[in-house]
Amino acid sequence: MAERERRVVTVPMEAREGEGEPRTLAGYAALYNSETRIGSFFREVIEPGAFRAALARQDDVRALFNHDANYVLGRTAAGTLRLEEDERGLRYTVTLPDTQAGRDLWTSVQRGDVSQSSFAFSVDAEEWRELKADLPLRVVKDVTLFDVSPVTYPAYTETSVSARTQAESLKAEASGAWRAQHATLRAKTATVDVCGRGRGR
Repeated sequence: MAERERRVVTVPMEAREGEGEPRTLAGYAALYNSETRIGSFFREVIEPGAFRAALARQDDVRALFNHDANYVLGRTAAGTLRLEEDERGLRYTVTLPDTQAGRDLWTSVQRGDVSQSSFAFSVDAEEWRELKADLPLRVVKDVTLFDVSPVTYPAYTETSVSARTQAESLKAEASGAWRAQHATLRAKTATVDVCGRGRGR
C-alpha cells in the first residue's frame, strides 16, 4: 500500500455564500515551486503539473476536516468537491454539507479560527537534488491524491518512511564525500608543510 504523506498550505481559505446558494469553501491545497522544509529530513518543492495525471484519471478524492474520515465535507465522485490546477497550484472548491460538522466548520472559517488547508497524497514520481545546508531537495513530480482538508494545525513533518530514508541516505553520502575530500585536503596540506619545512632547513 502506498505511503501517505500530508502537507499544509498557509494561504487562507475563502468562505462563500450567495442568496439561495449552498455554502462553499475554496482554497489551495498545494502550491507549486514553494520550498518547504520537512522537519530535519529534507527540503521539498512540488513541481507544476504534479497533479495533472491524478486529475486526468479522476482520482476519487474526498474533502475532510483535519484528514478525519468521520468528517466528510465533499467528494469528487459526487460532484461536491472540485479540483483544478492553475499556475499557482492545486485549487479546490467544496460545497459544504448541511450537517453539524459543515455548519461548525463554516463558522470557524468565517471567524478565522480555521484558515489552513492540507492534502494527503502518495508520491508516484520524484527527483532528489543537491544538498543545501545539509538538507537534500526533493522535487515531487507526480502524485496520487487521497484527500484535501481544511486543518486546525499544520503538519509539515508527516512524511513517509521511504522519503526520510532516502533523505538520510543522501545526507550520509554527502557527509562521506565531504570527509573524504577533507581528508585529501589535509593530506595535501601536510605534504606542503613537510616540504616547506624541508626546504627551509
